[in-house]
Amino acid sequence: MYNPTRAFIRHTVNVPLEIKVVPDAPSQSNEGVNISEGGLAFTVDECLPDNSIIELRIATVTPPFEAQARVAWCRKEGSKFLVGVQFLDSNDAFQSRMVQQVCAIEQYRQEQTRKGRTLDSQQAASEWISKYAGRFPVA
Repeated sequence: MYNPTRAFIRHTVNVPLEIKVVPDAPSQSNEGVNISEGGLAFTVDECLPDNSIIELRIATVTPPFEAQARVAWCRKEGSKFLVGVQFLDSNDAFQSRMVQQVCAIEQYRQEQTRKGRTLDSQQAASEWISKYAGRFPVA
């Protein structure tokens, strides 16, 4: 039985994410929850309509990542809604995975700093890749 919420292997990351329903909805700030081979999921206060087109923006990287996606599903989770979207362009899906990895490496570096370890970006990337890169899907 096909389950659209499990169509892809997804990976948890916390990345600030701006979303806007095309064409006229105001932007919302949300946390990216997980990433998959073809899309990602994030939480919102109100469910987004299935098949609506949204614009995504991750501003924590340079240049900012921007892409369009289609809402595949929405379900209630606690006091919020978890929304799954599929990228309209496979290149956007690939770029999003790279952005998510860069953000995950920076999170790892910051976690290590809180633990009293000082790592530069290169050291953090090397450690993170050896520990976690296998969890991210390949194109």
